Amino acid sequence: MTLSYRIKVAFIAFLSICAFSAKADVIDDVTALLKAGNAKEMSRYLASNVELTLLTDDAEYSKTQAEAALRNFFSKHSPTGIKILHKITSNPNHRFAVVNLVTNAGTFRTSISLRNFSGKFLITELRIEED
Repeated sequence: MTLSYRIKVAFIAFLSICAFSAKADVIDDVTALLKAGNAKEMSRYLASNVELTLLTDDAEYSKTQAEAALRNFFSKHSPTGIKILHKITSNPNHRFAVVNLVTNAGTFRTSISLRNFSGKFLITELRIEED
């Protein structure tokens, strides 16, 4: 093998590793949407039925109902920031995070549980509670 061939192979391997490590986790995607207050885009990550807690309201919602409830919440509590406190990504079938959602109306402790459905992680439980 020539030196230039080995350099090319090493460079391709380096790029592959960078691309693999740069891939965002679903938790990062969901928390970015939380920070943006984007209920419509968050609905792409909702399971068909979601256990949803918004402050004192705790119920199981359909995906459509959960999106409407989140939209209503965000209209009253406009997000201004987010801080990830705890994140579990090691289980191939489950993801979990606890974050502080900072809004114009205060800070809310938020927990997000996602489950793997045929290769796609979907939110099965979302809790937004006063901190």
